[in-house]
Amino acid sequence: MRIEIFALCDAAADYHGRLNILGTFDTIWVKETPAVHRQCAIALRLRFSRVEEGEHKIRIDVIDEDGSAIIPSLNASAKVNFGERMEGSITANMILNIQGLKLQKYGEYSIDLSVDGRQETSLPLYVKKPREGA
Repeated sequence: MRIEIFALCDAAADYHGRLNILGTFDTIWVKETPAVHRQCAIALRLRFSRVEEGEHKIRIDVIDEDGSAIIPSLNASAKVNFGERMEGSITANMILNIQGLKLQKYGEYSIDLSVDGRQETSLPLYVKKPREGA
């Protein structure tokens, strides 16, 4: 399994296997905390080889600098089925929409991706205060 795309973005859509991503980012600027980011999405594209056919469990955790979860784990599954005529590899797109993301404090958060119980990668999310006069 290879991770082709793992991005935090404003919005995403899957259109017949084409993953459309709008506005990737890693920093949220807020004047004060706690703050709420109204809407964002996590876009994910995984590539599987034939030997990986079957169901795979996907989990995404959003945690703060202390390792505490700021939202419940996002759990999904990807069913990889090649069929008789498919060769090579196959992709699975996933979009996880997040609404009302509560950010209690400034600092670095982490968006962690696990596949089949094994952590694969992480994205940083920075919550920062704008400079005075900026």
